[in-house]
Amino acid sequence: MATKNWVPGTQCVAKSDHTKPKAGELAYRKGDILTIVEIGTGKGLYRARHNKTGDEGLISAGNVREREAIRVDPSLSLMPWFHGKISGPEAVNKLRPMEDGLFLVRESIRHPGDYVLCVSFQKEVIHYRVIYKDNKLTIDSTQYFYNLIDMIEFYMKNKGAIATTLQKPKQKEGAKSAKEELSKAGWLLDIEKLTQGQSIGEGEFGAVYEGEYMGQKVAVKNIKCDVTAQAFLEETTVMTKLQHPNLVRLLGVILHNGLHIVTEFMAKGNLVNFLRTRGRSVVGTRQLLRFSLDVCEGMEYLESKKLVHRDLAARNILISSDSVAKVSDFGLAKVDTKTSDNAKLPVKWTAPEALKKEQKFSTRSDVWSYGVLLWETFSYGRQPYPKMSLKEVKEKVEHGYRMEAPDDCPPSVYALMRSCWESDPGKRPSFRKLRDKLEKELRACGAGAAS
Repeated sequence: MATKNWVPGTQCVAKSDHTKPKAGELAYRKGDILTIVEIGTGKGLYRARHNKTGDEGLISAGNVREREAIRVDPSLSLMPWFHGKISGPEAVNKLRPMEDGLFLVRESIRHPGDYVLCVSFQKEVIHYRVIYKDNKLTIDSTQYFYNLIDMIEFYMKNKGAIATTLQKPKQKEGAKSAKEELSKAGWLLDIEKLTQGQSIGEGEFGAVYEGEYMGQKVAVKNIKCDVTAQAFLEETTVMTKLQHPNLVRLLGVILHNGLHIVTEFMAKGNLVNFLRTRGRSVVGTRQLLRFSLDVCEGMEYLESKKLVHRDLAARNILISSDSVAKVSDFGLAKVDTKTSDNAKLPVKWTAPEALKKEQKFSTRSDVWSYGVLLWETFSYGRQPYPKMSLKEVKEKVEHGYRMEAPDDCPPSVYALMRSCWESDPGKRPSFRKLRDKLEKELRACGAGAAS
């Protein structure tokens, strides 16, 4: 890990044992996960917190390494014990030799929509029908679960209505346990160490709430539907590869009641609400330019990694306590946009070529969205294309219509927006070029301008 990136909140892995610390130092073992709390006074020294014990002390930069990025691997599964549509006899064959507590889950062939939990016990396989009722799952109409992950977790700890607690999953051929891979790479967090706070939003895929993890304030996105959680898993692994001051930082993942994605907490909320609740009298042009540049630098980094956001909009920009704008949901944006049905696409932010049947998403379609984001920023959080229906937006934009400049928007900034909205994607500027122009704007704005 490059020393310049070691900011408070960064998590790292111990490279060797340090079990006999001097006064003020932190004790740890090889493989332990440590969180940087603050930069130390000596060169290469940091104050860190042990993620398991909660103890704090000094560590040397040379004794720790960056947490490994997880390779994007379609065989990585939150439910490696789920075998899909197989018959009862096939399940029995897969559970040989029959150890007590060996189990798998399959789709019910006799009752479509239901599942079957197959458990080996006393040299036999018992098949428990899992009924899907009122958006919940149950075996005994007493204990109900939101998803299969929940159910398996419960029966691994409690015997309940089945013959024995579940001991060992029978993994589907080719499937890898996400739990094991996340744990090995240091990204699996412990639900016991998370204190859940109030809800701060309800996304399309699940609830978002604030919390505290090992003394650090965090934001948590909880996805309960196991199918959706599995779809998000691949995108979350993308987040393990990325670290930039203008991207919301992933702290880790919790597997409990579905998938919990734990990120740094952004105290001032999203950019739309920030601007709407403050307005022109509080936020000046210089601050708007600063936010625009922050977002541009985050997107330039994604561009350098050949990653496409697909849902860049002011609602997906979060503001930190020290008023830094950061791009969020950059690893998750691809979920549910690969379908040819583009009803779910954010039409007002999406480039014309990406709205067509072929859905040509690229960095240059992100640039189009960035132009709309600039318009939102300089209009203090107004909804783009005011008073126009989605159908009108699609038709008019396709025929060359472009939004007018927001009130009091500097002409040079509006020219940037227009350059982002070129019909030919190849004529749109790169994020690097946009950054150069915004830096120039910020310098011209002058240090004495309102901020």
